[in-house]
Amino acid sequence: MEEELISKEQAIDEWISKYKLHFLAAIGEYFQLLVDTIKATFWRPPKLRLIMKQMYNIGVGSLAVVAITGFFTGLVLAAQSFYQLDSKGLSGVTGLMVGKAMITELGPILTAFMVTGRVGAAMCAELGTMQVTEQIDALRTMAVNPNRYLVAPRFIAGMFMMPLLTVFSMVMGIFGGYLISVFFFDLAPAAYFDPMPLHISIFDLFSGCSKAFFFGVIIMTISCYKGMNTTGGAEGVGKTTTSSVVIIYCVILFSNFILTLCLNAFRLQISRFLS
Repeated sequence: MEEELISKEQAIDEWISKYKLHFLAAIGEYFQLLVDTIKATFWRPPKLRLIMKQMYNIGVGSLAVVAITGFFTGLVLAAQSFYQLDSKGLSGVTGLMVGKAMITELGPILTAFMVTGRVGAAMCAELGTMQVTEQIDALRTMAVNPNRYLVAPRFIAGMFMMPLLTVFSMVMGIFGGYLISVFFFDLAPAAYFDPMPLHISIFDLFSGCSKAFFFGVIIMTISCYKGMNTTGGAEGVGKTTTSSVVIIYCVILFSNFILTLCLNAFRLQISRFLS
């Protein structure tokens, strides 16, 4: 009995050690890819047509899903806020709550989730298919740097397009909240918009766009890393695509928490310095 317990403990220890090493190795490989991509981006930038193609795919191709997500989020947020605030005589704060939430939190997060589901998964599957069919090895054979040719254009496009998509999502959310507040709850348009300039600052917009920038980097690099390390044929492509989406969602949520703390601490330091 004791020997069985000891053998089980040893098996558990070996399993933990094995996956700990795999995890640390994956972290190291990911950051190596990130450094190589940054070098390929700034030292020898990829061709403009490759970047524009990815910008169109990420930006224009995602407009519809981002618009729908932002619009209905604004509708729900305004409706829920109005029902909670109207009984307390604070219905005039509805627009402020919608604007603040969309600009600082919901806009960046929801846009990142939609882009991950639409672009990140497709990108991982595309690169994964290229990896299992040895197309990436063929690029290396022809002295073509895969990071410069495949990853860097997506990396640059993600950095530029994610903040723009996020601003578009913010606008659609505020517009959706405006429609339901004015035409369904009979709130005056001025009552919806007037509190926003007083309580929503440029720093709030900067905060939302900064998050979107980092989310773009996360989505592009993790999708490309997982895709370029795919094994196991067609089945492996499916598993890698699923795991990449799950990992990106978790990393985005964790990084959003860290960025929120850092940005608010930065805001406090600026306020103290100016005062």
